[in-house]
Amino acid sequence: MIKKLLICISLCFVFTGCSSKSAVVQVDENNDNKSYLSSIETDKAIYKPGETVQLKVDFKQGLKGKQLEVRYRFGNKIIKEEKKNLNKEKTFTWKWNPPTENEKGYMVEVFLKKDKKYVDHINIAVDVSKDWSKFPRYGYLADFESMDKTEQQEVMNRLNRYHINGIQFYDWQYKHHQPLPPEGSPLQKEWTDIANRPVSYETVKNYIDLSHQFNMKAMNYNLLFGSYEGSEKEGVKREWGLYQDSAHETQDFHPLPDSWASNIMLEDPANKEWQSYLIEKEKEVFSDLPFDGWHVDQLGDRGMRWNYEGEITSLEEGYVSFLDKAKEQLKVPLVMNAVNQYGQINISKKAPVDFLYSEVWKPFTQYSHLKQIIDQNNNFSSFEKNTVLAAYMNYDLSDSLGEFNTPGILFTNAVIFSSGGSHLELGENMLSKEYFPHKKLKITKKLEKQLISYYDFLTGYQNFLRDEVKPSSLEVNSKTNKISPEFNKGEIYYSAYEKGNRNIVHLINFTNASTMEWQDNEGTQTEPKEKKEIELEINTAKKVEKVWLATPDQYFGSPVSLDFKQKNDKMTVTIPSLKYWDMFVIEYAK
Repeated sequence: MIKKLLICISLCFVFTGCSSKSAVVQVDENNDNKSYLSSIETDKAIYKPGETVQLKVDFKQGLKGKQLEVRYRFGNKIIKEEKKNLNKEKTFTWKWNPPTENEKGYMVEVFLKKDKKYVDHINIAVDVSKDWSKFPRYGYLADFESMDKTEQQEVMNRLNRYHINGIQFYDWQYKHHQPLPPEGSPLQKEWTDIANRPVSYETVKNYIDLSHQFNMKAMNYNLLFGSYEGSEKEGVKREWGLYQDSAHETQDFHPLPDSWASNIMLEDPANKEWQSYLIEKEKEVFSDLPFDGWHVDQLGDRGMRWNYEGEITSLEEGYVSFLDKAKEQLKVPLVMNAVNQYGQINISKKAPVDFLYSEVWKPFTQYSHLKQIIDQNNNFSSFEKNTVLAAYMNYDLSDSLGEFNTPGILFTNAVIFSSGGSHLELGENMLSKEYFPHKKLKITKKLEKQLISYYDFLTGYQNFLRDEVKPSSLEVNSKTNKISPEFNKGEIYYSAYEKGNRNIVHLINFTNASTMEWQDNEGTQTEPKEKKEIELEINTAKKVEKVWLATPDQYFGSPVSLDFKQKNDKMTVTIPSLKYWDMFVIEYAK
């Protein structure tokens, strides 16, 4: 059966008809064999105001005599339209100069026209921001052996399509206390990391250069208090250590496999001499390699620990002291991992970090906990710093070879993105463990396609998702479906926000979810059954001017105009369909 996609040319998309103000275009989406548009990409992951965007569409066949119609949108508003004639090209490129406003996300809609009919459609998002840390979309790299530059280019092209604007270079270093091999060492061009995996200086440098070509920031990863066993031979003093006892008999350490180069010995981050030692080593890194900033790691709550003098240490205060000194001397952007929120209140309020980063572990196991962490970080920072969550998916499933479970991935991203956060997950593969090189699970082609749509959505609607969007007390009810502001299995979850003259409401479909644990540990989360014609009732005394909806699950995230009724202090609207996640926006008269 041929599916029809209804597209409103002048105003919006609609699902079940259009108002008299809108003309309807039908796009035949019968099957892949009948589609024409293969892919779309931009030349950079993020653009500074005033920079030109270069777009490229690939076709499955030459298309003489056909035409592209392109619409550039902010939210549901079309800010520009243009037409492009085709002449047998299999690849078509063009340029667009976005508005010069800073920190804006746009959605570019591309329609293919043949014989006066619209036969295909594809979208891509564009982020125009001076500073990547306003809307961080953080990715990673973890493989740095000697490799062909073409292979590196392919990795970065893929991350660029997801609009990843910052890259964490994980475990690239020679040793934690000495990130670069000593000058004059035969290891300067190639060394082994802590897992005894080969690292090529040329590969690291080329990845940094490629990051910059895409306007991505390259972040140098290292612990702030780690050293190798035997580091005293290289200038580290026992007096700097962090100890498990007041008599400095047993230095605290993080155990690693016997086959690795060393356990990680822990130093006191508040010790001034240790701070000076490691920061000097980091100065060498930034002098030799054009990293843009430092991704600073920790290891979570260590319990009661002592310094060499037998004094109980406060790691949280030590972190802030260390970060202050690093910022003062290195003068580079800093991001620090708050493992399970450990130290996050001090990091967010006192430390010079650009955004907040939380690695999520037990007891934060539920979908509700993901939102709780993001809400907490927003409150800590007074909504001035956005959040990235390192949340590892299908953890136990990835002990064996297999595939990521698509429903688990999409539900978790829906919760994180709708709550105003982003998800560290994408690199050469996708993260399933805290050890980033672990990659036994594959991303299916279907999941890859859906993830692209989710990241387009995160980018194109960033101003509606995490641009100082505040929680709202708006109440949403339904006579046709179970709906709740709580994360309840078997129900539709909703969350409401406000910004300016808008309310922004998210719906996530947990009506047939098999678990409410975000990690989907063994890959058992079930695909949701699509809900149709969801009637909603919303209490609002303000005059509603328009309602529109967008979802990453349909129409590549293009916005949809919804009819509504308002009487007295109640507004009713019908959501045509809900797969995983819908966002609808209520705009009020000014």
